[in-house]
Amino acid sequence: MFISPIQPAPELRDAESVVVALRAAGETTRLRVLALLTEGELAVGELAQALGQSQPRVSRHLKLLTEAGLVERAPEGAWVFYRLAPAHSTERHFAEAMLGMLDPSDQVLQRDAERLNEIRAARDEAAAAYFERNAADWDRVRALHLPEADIDSAILAAAGKGPFELMVDVGVGQGRMIQLFADRVRRAEGFDTSRQMLAIARASLDDLKAKAAVRFGDAYAPPIDSGTADLVTIHQVLHFLSDPARAIAEAARLLKSGGRLVIVDFAPHSLEFLREEHAHRRLGFADAEIADWCSAAGVARLKTTTLAPKKSGALTVKIWAGDKA
Repeated sequence: MFISPIQPAPELRDAESVVVALRAAGETTRLRVLALLTEGELAVGELAQALGQSQPRVSRHLKLLTEAGLVERAPEGAWVFYRLAPAHSTERHFAEAMLGMLDPSDQVLQRDAERLNEIRAARDEAAAAYFERNAADWDRVRALHLPEADIDSAILAAAGKGPFELMVDVGVGQGRMIQLFADRVRRAEGFDTSRQMLAIARASLDDLKAKAAVRFGDAYAPPIDSGTADLVTIHQVLHFLSDPARAIAEAARLLKSGGRLVIVDFAPHSLEFLREEHAHRRLGFADAEIADWCSAAGVARLKTTTLAPKKSGALTVKIWAGDKA
């Protein structure tokens, strides 16, 4: 028998708070901002480009939306990201109710969406170009900011002993995660958007023969059937993505009930050169942020492992692991 999940009831707000929210949303540009944020978190500059307005003007609109609780502000180094209020919150319900009244064929909204798609396409091309430039010496690049020798055993411990019938690696890179789990999985599949990376992965996984396969695929549209994987790994991928929450949701969708999701990435840091030189969009992730995204994706009992750096200037690595409900 199917039992629908029970969502928490929105909390009630006093009259003044409701009026503040109405005033914040009751303006065309601010409503357009909310519509754009349904596509995922965006930086101020990206919103300004999509709206065709100046950054100071957009910042003023965002300030009102943030004060009303309809939007969350997330400063990160030299950048500031904005996202809709948390799922199931009163403010989120309020925003979704208003957005649900909009006509998707509205020309202004369509133009905003087209500009946003252009921004994302340019950003994705830059990231892809970075991967292609660095595919041949990927180990050297990663060694700049990852204590590789310290994390393998922690990743294995977070995943559990298995054995796993099917493992899926999101953003397979050189195939390192598949190699790490080779003796714990019966079959492993990985996908990536870099064809040069895939060529390297195929070469590195050649000794596993039919046990492992890699293919072209996007984190937002995985080429794997839903509900088929016992283990899904996302290793050092999220910080490159424009919508990490969506990638987590798609990864969770691949899992069987009880299957395990393992995410490996950085704790929040301030090394801006990783953005400028290495195509990192996000400078690490807070535990609460990952926990919220996993909870929304149906991944429960999240366990966090923190691996502090051994040398000055290195980054803290985090491992988040949880099971599909």
